[in-house]
Amino acid sequence: MTAPPTDHLTRFLLPHAGVRGVSVHLHDTWQTILARADYPAAATELLGEACAAAALFTGHTKVDGRLSVQLRSHGALRTLFAECTAAGTIRGIVQLAEGQDAPRDLRHLGQDALLAITIENPGLDPREPQRYQSLVALQADRLAEAFEDYFRQSEQLPTRLLLAANGQRAAGLMLQKLPGDEGDADGWVRSGALFDTLGETELLDTPPGLLLHRLFHEESPQILTERPIRFACSCSRERVAGMLQSLGQEEATAALSDGTAEVRCEFCGQRYLFSAEDIGELFALPPVGISAPDRLQ
Repeated sequence: MTAPPTDHLTRFLLPHAGVRGVSVHLHDTWQTILARADYPAAATELLGEACAAAALFTGHTKVDGRLSVQLRSHGALRTLFAECTAAGTIRGIVQLAEGQDAPRDLRHLGQDALLAITIENPGLDPREPQRYQSLVALQADRLAEAFEDYFRQSEQLPTRLLLAANGQRAAGLMLQKLPGDEGDADGWVRSGALFDTLGETELLDTPPGLLLHRLFHEESPQILTERPIRFACSCSRERVAGMLQSLGQEEATAALSDGTAEVRCEFCGQRYLFSAEDIGELFALPPVGISAPDRLQ
């Protein structure tokens, strides 16, 4: 008998308060991501928070394809990337300057640091997906606070967000006031006060159903949808081919070693081999459409 999935995304409603919410709890998925690299402590926490956030946002925003959270800088943290698809699959990666760890205060990343949320949905032409990207201001020390500010400004709705991760689990909880006058007069204040009683340790250690009951039982929470979350990589030979085409023929040809170019996906370890003939054929064809960065090398 197959064991039931341990990782879930849950959408819920606090009807009397006029508040909607999303929670996510990752264990097996998170362990699979961590097994592919050896990250220092702060980078591990930051990647777990980003994975939880990407999952939460797919439960909050209509996503038919994939949603990614990406942070780039020229400091100790070079790239943070987490992606969740509409099918409930997650992957993520961190790239650091050699011998360094990520700063826990995001304001230490430097003036050139960029944090973005990107949604990629299928287009009429499968080779040309529709991409929507929003930049998130880095004026807070933690990811959760930066995203809270973003949703308040972009959607003009009060939003609360808590993200947490350690070497065992990653989790997140998001609350947002429903548009309009839904809910009673002090529903948002009441929900926020309950939210403030939640700490990172409790968020990580408490199963989602029990957590929602413990926090909001007086608000009669209604579960709207639940779906399993799992690790999977969206790399493919076609996407790698598109990446090689984007490099240009001279650089792609220079990647050949003993007549073969090998490209390894840093997310899942899958290796793709291209012969000199394969690369020649790539540049005899129209460019292959590629999407969110795969961080392939």
